[in-house]
Amino acid sequence: MPTPLHLLRHRFPGIALLAVGCAACLSGIAGEPVEPPSVQSLVAGARRAGLRVLEGDHLTLVTDRPPRDGDGVGSLPEIFDAAFDSWCKHYGIDPAACRDWRALGCLIVDRERFRSAGLLPDAVPEFANGFCDRDRFWMADQSNPDYRRHLLLHEGVHAFTLTLRSLATPPWYTEGIAEFLATHRLRPAGAVGPGAGAFEPTPMPQRAADVEQLGRIETLRAARAAGTPPTLREVFDTPAAVHHDLRSYAASWAAVAMLALHPAHAETFAAAERAALDGGFTARLARSEGWDEARTARDFAAFTDDIDYGYDFARSAVDWTPGTPLATARRTDVAADRGWQNTGASLATGRRCAVAARGRVTVGVLRETPAGAPVTLESEPDGISIRWYRGRPIGRLLAAQWVEPAGGGAGRFAILGEGREATCTAVADGPLFLKLNEPPGELRDNAGSFSVTIEPVP
Repeated sequence: MPTPLHLLRHRFPGIALLAVGCAACLSGIAGEPVEPPSVQSLVAGARRAGLRVLEGDHLTLVTDRPPRDGDGVGSLPEIFDAAFDSWCKHYGIDPAACRDWRALGCLIVDRERFRSAGLLPDAVPEFANGFCDRDRFWMADQSNPDYRRHLLLHEGVHAFTLTLRSLATPPWYTEGIAEFLATHRLRPAGAVGPGAGAFEPTPMPQRAADVEQLGRIETLRAARAAGTPPTLREVFDTPAAVHHDLRSYAASWAAVAMLALHPAHAETFAAAERAALDGGFTARLARSEGWDEARTARDFAAFTDDIDYGYDFARSAVDWTPGTPLATARRTDVAADRGWQNTGASLATGRRCAVAARGRVTVGVLRETPAGAPVTLESEPDGISIRWYRGRPIGRLLAAQWVEPAGGGAGRFAILGEGREATCTAVADGPLFLKLNEPPGELRDNAGSFSVTIEPVP
């Protein structure tokens, strides 16, 4: 059975709780892998001990949690099976080729019962909420059903990648891919396609309510507000020994999400994932054809600068071309359904320009109205105050430049002006960017564009 080249011990925290999502290989005194008891003997022992055994196509789940209506535990093997198919799809594996693959999981309330039944070996280190050894994992029961499912699938991804992909990657990928492939929701009643309660992968979650207690996006937004956002290089260089807090997990998930979903990086990243997942993964990724370290780092910084639920990578992808100096007036259109848009007008630090906009766009639909009928929201460049986002009315035109900190660290968009008319003073050498103030997850239902004139100011 494949074994990783390193042992990871870390915390796997949510907002209100801590968990451990460890990927490891247990070893004997001489350092050789210990051959574990067979699944059949462990399951027989579990039944003799009065533990519940829940079976799916790819998961045998043993638990001492008493049956309770509505807790969702009985459906965990079915959800695991659906997630397994999505993991195969991610790696380009034919599920039929590994239809006999199974993991053994333990959902634990009382650890002593599992030790007595031979299901929790002494070699398993103390863990707060979860630990994985090859195709077997242990997890403490959780009070929140959503977080319980996420933790189960996080450990399941570890089992999948350790055994079917011989994973031994640096911790950012090991934990980032487990977070990425475990993030999901259960389809609500009335959803198109499979019925309510069916597993749906959401590697970029659409709503906070779908991923209760996960806290990854909130953590990254707090780090940005505090002026300490992670850079991509910091994520790549995080050693296993310190990869233990919520910030590390959030940053690793964000790195995998950006590389896997951003149109400029998805193809390169997917090719790297189909190759060896060993200790040289990061170095080989950086040597990939078409890899641009500066562009990738900037795209990651732009993602964490604007991150929110439902972030749309395709509509938020930034054109970083340097542009040409603004010598005379220029006109450009600013699409309502895109993120930051490069005007092509480059400004030197300290130079000023006047921005004047006109037109009307739609910025979504207000579905809950006094009359009951949905109302299409329209905006002019000053925005509409019926809804605000990050301290400004939605639909308001924003002008900014990208600023790289002099002492290093993650860059950000610095707002220079806003509204129908604004005079902007450049704070960096580089192009002027424009966009509408709108959550990045709500761009797809916008339509139209503003006509904007940019002219130099003496």
